[in-house]
Formats: sequence, C-alpha cells, structure tokens
Amino acid sequence: MSAVSMETPAPLAIESPARRAWRRLKQRKSALLALFVIVALILIAIFAPLIAPYDPTKQSWSAVRKAPSLAHWFGTDEVGRDILSRIIFGTRASLSAGVISVGIAITIGVPLGLLAGYLGGKVDAILGRITDAMLAVPFLILAIALAAFLGPSLGNAMIAIGVTATPLFIRLTRGQTLSVVKEDYIEAARAVGNPGWRIALRHILPNVMPALLVQATLTIATAIIAEASLSFLGLGQQPPAPSWGSMLNAAQRFLTNAPWMAVWPGLAIFVTVLSFNLFGDGLRDALDPRTK
Repeated sequence: MSAVSMETPAPLAIESPARRAWRRLKQRKSALLALFVIVALILIAIFAPLIAPYDPTKQSWSAVRKAPSLAHWFGTDEVGRDILSRIIFGTRASLSAGVISVGIAITIGVPLGLLAGYLGGKVDAILGRITDAMLAVPFLILAIALAAFLGPSLGNAMIAIGVTATPLFIRLTRGQTLSVVKEDYIEAARAVGNPGWRIALRHILPNVMPALLVQATLTIATAIIAEASLSFLGLGQQPPAPSWGSMLNAAQRFLTNAPWMAVWPGLAIFVTVLSFNLFGDGLRDALDPRTK
C-alpha cells in the first residue's frame, strides 16, 4: 500500500496596509491623474528658475498687455511682465501656503485633539468650547481677520490660514481618538502598565493617521483658495512677487481688453484645487478598510 503524500500548502502572503492602499488607489484613475498633476506642480515649483522663460518681475513697457504669442505663450500683463513665468513662480507661493499652513494646523491641532479625546473631562470641555467658537466663524472670514491683524505678507497669511484650519484637526483627532480609545488593545496596553503618553503616541496616533492624511489633503486645497483670496485682497504675497491671487486682482481692471490676464491664473487655481480634492477623495477610499 503506497503512502499518500500530503503537501503542506504555502502560506498566503500578507499584504501590508501601505501596499493595499496603493493597490486600491491605482484602481481610481481620477485620483492617479490628480496625483500626476500634483507631482508635476511640485516639480514646477522646485525648478521654477530653470523652467520659466523670463524673469517674473522684469517689466517691459514695449510689451504691455500683449496677447499670447510665440514670444509670450500666455501673454503679458499691465506692465509687460511674462504671465507664464509669473504662473510658474506663483506655483511656489500657492503650494507653500497650502503645505505650510496645513502643517501648522496639524502641529497644533493633533496634539490638542489627542489630549481632548484621551483625557476627557474638563480638558475636553474647554478645548471643545474653543473649537466650537472658532468653527462658528466662516473659515475665510477668520483667515482674513487674522491676516489683517498680523499684517500683509505671505508668511503671515500662512500663519492665519494654519490657525484658522486648526479646529478642523482638533475635532477630527478628538473624534477618532474617542472611537479608538475604547478598543480592547488600548485596555490591554493600560493593563501592562504603559503610561498615557506612550499609549497615545504608539497605539492611538497610528490608528488615526489615515483620517488625518485625507483631511490634510483636502485642507491643502482649501488653503490654496484662501491664500489666493488673501493675495487678491492684498493680504498675502506682496507685489511684485508673483501670486495667482494678486494676478487676478491686477487682471480685474483689464477683463475686456486683456482677458488672458485673468484666464491663466484662474485656470491654475482651478486645476490645482481640483487635483487635491480628487486625490483626497481617492485617498479616502483607498485607506478605508471597509472598501473592497
């Protein structure tokens, strides 16, 4: 009687969360296209001096409000500056405002949200009332008030936008912490004697990071619009430094004679904000464990 050979099945490979998220993200074509545009914008901002055909601040009174041509692909503005070069350098201001202001909001909001959700009690009540009071004021109105108080400059505009966006991350982090802190593994971490700060940083924070990443991506789009609005009002990037918002402010006086002055910065803001929103939506679906 021959012995029947029994082969041990090979163990199934365990897919890491990052690899699973990337696989899901690749299935969303709009999110991939948005990611490509965002990467292209970052490269444009980094290599702006090499890409721009002209000095963005150089004036030429012989080329005032010239229509798009082979010499100036996007035309020129009211003092003869090349609009394409100003759009390219303006990418730096917009992306810097979006990333740095959201970084400020995360730096302030996430620790406060962790404290409120983990400690609860009076700390949660005080932070909750402050957050509600800030959220009661429209985002852009509060940003304008803070920027006007600090003074007109791109740095102050970033601070104003970052402080204004902080309540969003406080509330989100608090809500995620409240849902995670009731899990069994948190109770187990307490039972073995882990201090509170270790539980918050090693066990709670990694589990709320996916939601924070999605919120950060979407908030960058809001921050770019806010920076353009502040620059339009004269509270952001100051002339002659290029900014999409200040370019729109200058173009409003020449909409009939030189519409290209408004078309290109407006289109740049539209494409950038749309790309971040589409990427944020795709990232949210990719990081959602309930997504199949």
